[in-house]
Amino acid sequence: MNIVEPIRNLNDIKRIEQLLEKQRFRDLILFTTGTNSGLRISDILNLDVSDVKNKDYINIIEKKTGKNKRFPINPKLKKMYAKFTEKREINEPLFLSVFGHRMERTQCYRIINNVCKQAGIDYKVGTHTLRKTFGYHHYQQFKDVAILQKIFNHSSPQITLRYIGIDQDIIDRSYNNFVL
Repeated sequence: MNIVEPIRNLNDIKRIEQLLEKQRFRDLILFTTGTNSGLRISDILNLDVSDVKNKDYINIIEKKTGKNKRFPINPKLKKMYAKFTEKREINEPLFLSVFGHRMERTQCYRIINNVCKQAGIDYKVGTHTLRKTFGYHHYQQFKDVAILQKIFNHSSPQITLRYIGIDQDIIDRSYNNFVL
């Protein structure tokens, strides 16, 4: 099983954002959408310009669960979406490949892996890293596993904590502080 990790260090996130800003604005917005929404990559890639342009909320039907999901667009993303969609057609995919088609998951995987390597991250990352990073930092900020469980549609708090890597942090801290 190849389990990817969240990006726990805020400085690593900032470094990645700086690298992406220099490389391609589309990739920065893709990364920021994932780390600020907690959406699965399949749902991010299904977004159209009409889903975010001049909107206060994103309202989608999740691809995996078929459930409706509605959440506010935070100020950071709102500003980025305004710039990114300024001269775009309302009915086109938000994230286009260099060939003008909807981006695919494999392309996102390569983008995330490459930028994380450039940033010096040496643990396993992938497209799910974005969602896990959102969850990890949401939990660190609010310490509310119940709301995070609801955001992720998980069946238990234990699943949510394990998913975002909090269980492993607790285990590691326990080992590091244990001396016999």
